[in-house]
Amino acid sequence: MCLICERIKMIRENTNPWFVKELETGYVVMGDHQHFKGYTLFLCKEHKTELFHLDPATKMKYLEEMSVVAEAVSHAFGAEKMNYELLGNGDTHLHWHLFPRVSGDLADHGNNGKGPVWWYPKENMYSDDNRPSKDELDALKTALSKELEKLL
Repeated sequence: MCLICERIKMIRENTNPWFVKELETGYVVMGDHQHFKGYTLFLCKEHKTELFHLDPATKMKYLEEMSVVAEAVSHAFGAEKMNYELLGNGDTHLHWHLFPRVSGDLADHGNNGKGPVWWYPKENMYSDDNRPSKDELDALKTALSKELEKLL
């Protein structure tokens, strides 16, 4: 079973602490690491590797819902700009990475703080220092849930 499928199984078993909300085509979850405060993922309910593998109606709904989730993330966490990524090279199950960006979030890594999130050193991004405490995670989930409720 893939990592995303395992996370979805945990959601269905009510054991995934990162879970925020179920939508028609996917699940909204907070990222395990929060250097970019509010980093969120939108996991496709179907185990597919490419957008074009989804039937046309599901694909359009998935993209629409991802956009709504991104808007909620932006509002909840005061983003100046949103970054959207659908990569799948590591975990081949469709899932969006939604990064709320603010000025200076890369400032200590050159380029005047501007550039893609992946310019932030991987060892720092995935450091335990960037894992939210239970209280921090609850606050992130609550903020995002409130914004999702306004938009849905």
